[in-house]
Amino acid sequence: MRLGRTGKRGVVGFILLCAVWIAVACSPAPIYTSTRGERPVRRPSTATTPGKPPTTQQDSFRKGQILYGEASFYGPGFHGNLTANGETYDQNAMTCAHKTLPFGTMLKVTYLDSRKSVIVRVNDRGPYKKGRIIDLSVEAARRIGMTEAGTGTVSAEIISLGEG
Repeated sequence: MRLGRTGKRGVVGFILLCAVWIAVACSPAPIYTSTRGERPVRRPSTATTPGKPPTTQQDSFRKGQILYGEASFYGPGFHGNLTANGETYDQNAMTCAHKTLPFGTMLKVTYLDSRKSVIVRVNDRGPYKKGRIIDLSVEAARRIGMTEAGTGTVSAEIISLGEG
């Protein structure tokens, strides 16, 4: 089979598209260390204290710790899909996604523009957009006045740590 000039370009374009897709799919997820004026949130997972076994990633978080950074929300396109902990995502529930906090962790999230706060539970992983620390449900974003802007700077205080 002979390919014309445009046929060869189409094949080359397809190969390049596949190469870019593979490169993007294989890239590591971003690491979030958004804090202001305090030590980074993420510490090495092999840190030890004399007489204590190595800690895990979850041990680097503590009750009362405040995380600062950009938040977003995930909307109707995800409603009804499974979350990372196996629950069905409900856009009307007071939940959120965080990259590393244990499932079941309760956070007090304050949208700094409006000074409004909500309590949310971590039940999913994400966000996967660079520079963001948390993805809120639609209802949580609505209650703090963030839906129109789509994203915003928040503080997220750890009220209680989940079991995993």
